[in-house]
Amino acid sequence: MTTPNKILILGSFLSSFLVIFIAWIVIDNTQKTLLSSYHDFGIMLARTLSTEGSDFIINKDNPETENKFRNMSNLVIRENKDILYIVFLDNRGNILFSNKQSSDNQSESFIEISQPVVAYTAQGKSAIGSVQLGLTGYTMKIVGQAARYLMMVIFSIAWILSIAAVSINTLLIARQVKLLVEGVRKISTGEFGYKLASRDLWGEIKQLFEAFNDMSIKLREYEEKNIDQLTYERNKLESILMGIANGVIVCDNLDKIVLVNNAALKMMEVKTREILNVKITDYYDGNGDISFKEEVRKFKDTPLEEIEARPQLSRIKLNNKIVKLIMSPIFTNNQEYLGYIAVLHDITKEAEIDMMKNQFISNVSHELRTPVTVIRSYIDTLHNYGADLDDKTKKEFMSILDEESDRLNRMVNDILDFSRLESPNVELDKSLCDISPVIELTLRSMKVLADEKKLQFSVLLESDLPQVMFNSESIERVIKNLISNAIKYSYTGGRVKIRAEVDRTGKYLQVSVEDNGMGIPQEHLPKIFDRFYRVETKAHTIKGTGLGLHLVKIAIEKHHGGQVFAESKNGEGSTFGFRLPLQVINSEKMPV
Repeated sequence: MTTPNKILILGSFLSSFLVIFIAWIVIDNTQKTLLSSYHDFGIMLARTLSTEGSDFIINKDNPETENKFRNMSNLVIRENKDILYIVFLDNRGNILFSNKQSSDNQSESFIEISQPVVAYTAQGKSAIGSVQLGLTGYTMKIVGQAARYLMMVIFSIAWILSIAAVSINTLLIARQVKLLVEGVRKISTGEFGYKLASRDLWGEIKQLFEAFNDMSIKLREYEEKNIDQLTYERNKLESILMGIANGVIVCDNLDKIVLVNNAALKMMEVKTREILNVKITDYYDGNGDISFKEEVRKFKDTPLEEIEARPQLSRIKLNNKIVKLIMSPIFTNNQEYLGYIAVLHDITKEAEIDMMKNQFISNVSHELRTPVTVIRSYIDTLHNYGADLDDKTKKEFMSILDEESDRLNRMVNDILDFSRLESPNVELDKSLCDISPVIELTLRSMKVLADEKKLQFSVLLESDLPQVMFNSESIERVIKNLISNAIKYSYTGGRVKIRAEVDRTGKYLQVSVEDNGMGIPQEHLPKIFDRFYRVETKAHTIKGTGLGLHLVKIAIEKHHGGQVFAESKNGEGSTFGFRLPLQVINSEKMPV
């Protein structure tokens, strides 16, 4: 049952109860008034009869008077339906006249009234008897019934009108409440400015509708006033999110992606329309792998208190990339869980560096172990069996010890140079110098290695080379590394060309070292100067730390503001070199 129906029934019940109660009170009062008036009527009639009957009592022994009075009394009774009987008594209580029957007092409306009969003499007024008058209540009954019927009609009409009034009022109120509910529903759905028609209303309901319309208009004005600001803030937030270098994915509590920035789209190799409102657990990368499902499961299995205090960190593979995944929950100000945010950081390069670093440590350990083992073995042999060895053997042993010691020294120097040059606070002293003496000095120190492989140096120095600001020791080590690599990877009996000239732009001094060795595959050239990077092929079997060319790049680019380059054709040889800027540098120290 609806609320308006309940109100209608309750109003009808209350109005009915009120009408019945008032009708009962009015009818009861009317009955009492009729009874009192009828009683007064009886007294008045009894007094009239007592006056008429005084002569009868005085002349009671006169037959003529008695007959006359009896005829008059019977006539009064016949002509008046309200008189049931008349009884006259003397002052001793003896009945002088009576037309009373035994059943005359059985009526419910029966009323008996007694009045004294008074006689006036010279001595004064004296009671000579009494009269008893029995009333039928006929007139009172007729008038009472008429009054009751009239009252019932009046109150029935009043009841009907009250019920109608309650019903109409309830229906009007229900209609108005329904309109108000509809208006509130529209406001709750964001339809600000919605107005309720109040022209046919009155009283407090009209005031309520007008207050509602004022509120709706103000909400509309507030919305229009703030929507631009809210849009601006949202756009600003999205712009910040889109500009973040790391990938950001926002998911709701059903794992659906609701927001994703450009970096994440690039990592996932998808477009916005392809990924929005899609469950992150249903995403497959280009290799057909489910990248996020297991991590989301772990995230949801972890208590929120724990994951809120410390976000979940993990590594995943995403389209041939190594990605660090950071997942954190999202809460409202009331600590209501909304979903989670996943931050993607591409650590492919760092992972490769870690792998190369581990490989470097392994290579260095192996490379250091080899010369140390050789040196220790030969020294132990010389120490224990030197007296038994001939001079030729001893000389051969000493030559091997010298070679291995030089090899060990080079590796240690590479490691020390790497540690020193990578430091952010290192500054190299530089001065204006000629490059030719440095090249000639380096060639003399490397001649022994070239002679072992029967290699020849070919030096082409452009005439009148300009002086350049550089650190002689650092540039000498750079050239030595380049020539050393050329010797290592050249075939026996080959040639190594060293060239120094001003490049085509006229802005740099260019030094290059060319060999005719085995060359380098093209896919390795972009990474050839990376630290710990080594070309591992069947042709490239020469061991090393993987630091030499990286040290060349650090020394030239970081400490001298120059450039390094490499060119190669597999099986035909390689050319490595560097360029130093010709601009004169005023300060003698360049910050790292």
